Amino acid sequence: MRTETAEDPFLAAADAGIHRLAISTPFAVGRVNVYLIDDDPLTLVDAGPNSGTSFDELTRGIAALGHALEDIELVILTHQHIDHLGLVGLVASHSGAEVAAIDAAVPFVERFTEEAQADDDFARDVMLRHGIPEDVVSALRSVSQAFRAWGARADVTRVLRDGDVLDLRDRKLRACFRPGHSPTDTVFLDADRRILIAADHLLGHISSNPLITRPRDGTEGRPQALVTYLDSMAKTREMDVEFVLPGHGDPITDHRTLIDERFAMHRRRAEKLHRLISERPRSAYELAQALWGNIAVTQAYLTLSEVLGHTDILLNEGRVREVEEGGVVRFAPV
Repeated sequence: MRTETAEDPFLAAADAGIHRLAISTPFAVGRVNVYLIDDDPLTLVDAGPNSGTSFDELTRGIAALGHALEDIELVILTHQHIDHLGLVGLVASHSGAEVAAIDAAVPFVERFTEEAQADDDFARDVMLRHGIPEDVVSALRSVSQAFRAWGARADVTRVLRDGDVLDLRDRKLRACFRPGHSPTDTVFLDADRRILIAADHLLGHISSNPLITRPRDGTEGRPQALVTYLDSMAKTREMDVEFVLPGHGDPITDHRTLIDERFAMHRRRAEKLHRLISERPRSAYELAQALWGNIAVTQAYLTLSEVLGHTDILLNEGRVREVEEGGVVRFAPV
């Protein structure tokens, strides 16, 4: 567990009563930023993954700030990923805190095991349809099921909708729905202080991967996660903020420049994929291999989501088309 130091870029947030706790995770992204808002109610934003180590770090971090876990009165969940969700239920059970989450997240949070299994089943179909070999798909399913232990269900006692305001004693936090990285991403705006708690919607050191996730509205087909994410970033670009608190890494102090860089990066990648497709039809898995070479099993779905996000852009622009043969989709030039 880490708190602020004299050189820590989070000191400005601490001066505003928002304290970063960097909690360890088992994932390649590294530590997750959990935020304790020293206000009334005493509020925790996200909680870290479900592990004894993470729970101990969280408890010690809260104590170092002069509070006890039992003092937490409100837990705000930013999105459904297990490095943010895992300890929410445990924190609430120890403290009696309310749990607030966007309405889109409620089924996943409250039915975590069933929803995660359905997501794995959906991901399996997507991977096979887009050319990932069966043995890789089976291995990745095993990895995903093992990782599932780092998540856990929680009861959502306060359901938020886009635009709802959480009234604390010294601040107001507006919930803004920003799907893309996940279907449930929510950022929280303190307009008076021009601070945005953005979780994984915006990260400074890496681009957020828009993961293709099963639609929860009963519709058929594959959601266009990257297209949704680009729309969400465009909305965030218009927000009047000067300090963005991310879910991983350091604060962002010029969100518009960062978002413009992300837009440019995604355009470059779409053009690179278009050149590859123009050479010959390829599956999304073949395109991922052309971009990154041999891909680790744990990264197979991440890279597939990345490629499909950019082919969705090209499909929407009418520059490529899908050709299905033997149950596998390949992308061909128009």
